[in-house]
Amino acid sequence: MLQVRKSGERGGADHGWLQSKHTFSFGHYQDPEQTGFGPLLVINEDRVTPGQGFGTHGHRDMEIISYVLDGALEHKDSMGTGSVLHYGDVQRMSAGSGVRHSEFNSSSTAPLHFLQIWIEPNVKGIPPSYEEKHFTPASKQGQFRLIASSDGRDESVLIHQDANIFAGILGAEDQISHALVAGRTAYVHVIRGTITVNGKALSTGDALKISDEALVSFGQADAAEVLLFDLPY
Repeated sequence: MLQVRKSGERGGADHGWLQSKHTFSFGHYQDPEQTGFGPLLVINEDRVTPGQGFGTHGHRDMEIISYVLDGALEHKDSMGTGSVLHYGDVQRMSAGSGVRHSEFNSSSTAPLHFLQIWIEPNVKGIPPSYEEKHFTPASKQGQFRLIASSDGRDESVLIHQDANIFAGILGAEDQISHALVAGRTAYVHVIRGTITVNGKALSTGDALKISDEALVSFGQADAAEVLLFDLPY
């Protein structure tokens, strides 16, 4: 099964300082047909004005992954972690038994653009933890680079779920496929550019839900940056 989710179909929020697009139900945007895809529950595309951000708030039992697209994301949490993330940085916070954190645009002049991804963990009540890694554009050019996994292999960040997240930067010459083993599904999110996935033409902000397929095939890309989620049913 192939199901396209167009960018314009996403929910939205305009808080002045925050412009957000919600792929799945989140906050005031509630769509019973879009409540997640397997353990993938949230993909929010957030744009934050200079000097603004999310004040201290709490989470429990959630794997929270931030993928910075442009600008500087400042993170502070109740574990004592503090950092500023830029393009190429991937942050993983396992909320576990409970954590409080804040996220701000650390620049007073430049906007911040990032994706926040929530994945439901397969364990609950674990001690909260934090991790970040940097993935260069070269490591994603013409291929899919593993950025998050259940075992932290290939220097990816470790998430507490049987899921793999890949990031790729693909051009017109790139023809790539990803095999899905039995019992697995895939979700493709186009960060920017255009690309064809299993015969479906996608552009910036579009996504594709894939199930009951053996292969995910990518081609006809034009300056595309893409996230590929390999997920359990």
